[in-house]
Amino acid sequence: MQKMSRFLAVLVLAAGSSLTARAAELPDPVLPAGVGVNIHFTRGHERDLDLIAAAGFKCIRMDFAWGRIERTKGDYDWSDYDELTAHLDRHGLRAYYILDYSNPLYEEQTVTPDAVFVNRSQRSPASPQHPESRAAFARWAAAAAAHFQGRQVIWEIWNEPNGGFWKPKPDADQYTALALATAKAVRAADPQATIVGPASSGLPWPFLETFLRSGMLEYVDGVSVHPYRQPNRPPETAAADFKRLRGLIESNAPPGSRRFIPILSGEWGYSSTIGGVSPDAQADFIVRQQLFNRLNGVPLSIWYDWKNDGTDPRENEHNFGTVTPDLQPKPAYTAIKVMTHELAGYRIARRYPAASVHDYVLVLTNAAGETKLAAWTRDAPHAAVIPLPAGAAKEFPGVSRDGQNNPVKANAAGLTLPLSGSPQYVELGRMSLN
Repeated sequence: MQKMSRFLAVLVLAAGSSLTARAAELPDPVLPAGVGVNIHFTRGHERDLDLIAAAGFKCIRMDFAWGRIERTKGDYDWSDYDELTAHLDRHGLRAYYILDYSNPLYEEQTVTPDAVFVNRSQRSPASPQHPESRAAFARWAAAAAAHFQGRQVIWEIWNEPNGGFWKPKPDADQYTALALATAKAVRAADPQATIVGPASSGLPWPFLETFLRSGMLEYVDGVSVHPYRQPNRPPETAAADFKRLRGLIESNAPPGSRRFIPILSGEWGYSSTIGGVSPDAQADFIVRQQLFNRLNGVPLSIWYDWKNDGTDPRENEHNFGTVTPDLQPKPAYTAIKVMTHELAGYRIARRYPAASVHDYVLVLTNAAGETKLAAWTRDAPHAAVIPLPAGAAKEFPGVSRDGQNNPVKANAAGLTLPLSGSPQYVELGRMSLN
């Protein structure tokens, strides 16, 4: 337990320093940094973490629940998250903790529709919307930042406040008031803290505009959104949304600021439920989402979800995972593991201008000057020809989405690249493309 009074002295001393003088850290563009996944546990689950690390994930997103930590006013029990953070450290995983949900010590109970499962209701405390509860939430969040200072935690303020997770109903002004108070308190407690938000469900433009115009961009290091879309809309359809959001961020940045504030894909997946995407398409999309986001300047992408939350093939929430409830790999697990292995140490240099706008041929390079291609298409399967320098080899090592060796032929016309919806990887060595 940590008493609030012990923490207040730290907060008061730090408050006099510049709130914007910081060295917050987000993942760099070299793969697999920035490849993340959402979990739903704190204690135990060593086997889960072993498999997560083996797949090449580097960041773990998890609820950091106020009501679970502060059960007596002013007392904070960090033990669950101390254990989880220690396990993450041992596995080379970075914590992305969501400062979320309310506390019955400060807000009255309310009955609202369940935020996840339809046709259900739940009884829970209203979200922090009064001065006392808002201040208490900010104090708790700042105490968390002080407690975990130096552990490279990414702090996200709430989860999908524009939807059912804000009680009793979404309110952009209420959420933004909480976010501002929280960000200021966290920044005072740890000037180098990494803070992101608003973790919106989809891209609700009026809600985002309220958030971005409030002054929040002075305090956050990234604008997190959840760009979910219907099964028939693949990851690449987020391009227009990212462009529009980038414009809003730039137009609302603090005057004179030269600090670049990136977009983060804080949660996004495709369910392999009946009526959703097939397990095979889910495997395609987990890779395409990561690479497409990175191509669009998104340095961190959290896949939802690590593990299926149940066994009902018709329940949407039971089928977002990369593994089954008993940790059997789905095709998505294999696909992301192959991607992180094949592209480890590489960064996207550019998108090669293929014949079709729906062809994605990404040119990646590493520090040794070597080049690889990652390629797929949104169109029907077809071949794309990539011109090569004179004297180039007649065959190049290739690897399929699932890790099978798949050499790619070349002739006088160039590299003949068979494209489909499944990403593949081609090793060009030190050869560069025009």
